[in-house]
Amino acid sequence: MRAAAILTLLLTLVSCGKQQQASNTAGPSTMNATALTPEQLGELGAQIQKNPDRAQELLTHHGLTPESFEKAIRKVTEDPDASRRYAAAYRRAGA
Repeated sequence: MRAAAILTLLLTLVSCGKQQQASNTAGPSTMNATALTPEQLGELGAQIQKNPDRAQELLTHHGLTPESFEKAIRKVTEDPDASRRYAAAYRRAGA
């Protein structure tokens, strides 16, 4: 189930990112994907899942692109503990 949620989220991000990819140069935050914890990534993923039309805005607010978010999630999935933390945060956030 966790893999399905991650895959759904990634597909949503890719489609949203293609629509607005050129419009972002710098976000209001200097945070990058490596600075976000698995819990923060899970919460962000849930927000994007609930509001796919705001995906680009949510990512930009955190200083991310769809590609950097995808890379961060892939890194989280390589670590079983981080993956559990991500999934728990994603579920808590209500996605």
